[in-house]
Amino acid sequence: MSAIAQQPDAPILLREDDERGVVRLTLNRPNQFNSLSSEMLETLLGALDAIAADPKARVVVLAGAGKAFCAGHDLKEMRANHAKAFHQGLFKLCTRVMMRIVSMPQPVIARIHGIATAAGCQLVSMCDLAVSVDSARFAVSGINVGLFCSTPSVGLARNMGRKEAFEMLVTGEFVDAAEAQRRGLVNRVVPVEALDAEVGHLVEAILAKSPKAIAMGKEMFYRQMEMGLEAAYQYAGEVMACNMMIDDAAEGIDAFIAKRKPNWKGA
Repeated sequence: MSAIAQQPDAPILLREDDERGVVRLTLNRPNQFNSLSSEMLETLLGALDAIAADPKARVVVLAGAGKAFCAGHDLKEMRANHAKAFHQGLFKLCTRVMMRIVSMPQPVIARIHGIATAAGCQLVSMCDLAVSVDSARFAVSGINVGLFCSTPSVGLARNMGRKEAFEMLVTGEFVDAAEAQRRGLVNRVVPVEALDAEVGHLVEAILAKSPKAIAMGKEMFYRQMEMGLEAAYQYAGEVMACNMMIDDAAEGIDAFIAKRKPNWKGA
């Protein structure tokens, strides 16, 4: 994405919807590398809540304006508010945003260019899918300024190997997009000119599926990850049985047998 000038009166979050149910959210603080100020987090949370409740919304693409995807929390705002209560509220708000991405029924795809650092890297880790340009770089660099990235560590540790995540957290060093993919932080890495097409491939694959099955599956996927093996299988089996009872499952199986495209009922 090319650099753009930040207009003083421009909204800090842009939303575009198309007729297929694709919602594009763009963090729009390019002069601040789309840092997550309190206002940005509140606005993003409100947008995610609205999308989650919208039966027409099928998939979300989360992007950043300007030179970067997201540089993490707004350090100037954090230094200007030294009260512990402010920081407790800030990190609780950030956690609500991250958890909303997980709990909403629509898959969320991160579209990454430039840098994704600290809470910006956390944001990548909490999205369901992530596509990156090959020139992007990732870091949890809070340790460089005396601040261990504790909340980003939650997402990192659930995306990659424990030692790989801890190394990033204690060194603050950048990894490139290819290494981020190897570690499991992103799904796909492409040249910048292919970024939107690659995101589009994932979007099209999701749109071709039953929205009810996607929503049920996303909820099941994250819940079972926190369970023991036996409990996870019991829960997953129950979800599959419930999934078999919905109209879309019958339609999908009938369409497969008849060798035709399914006609999904919708959300």
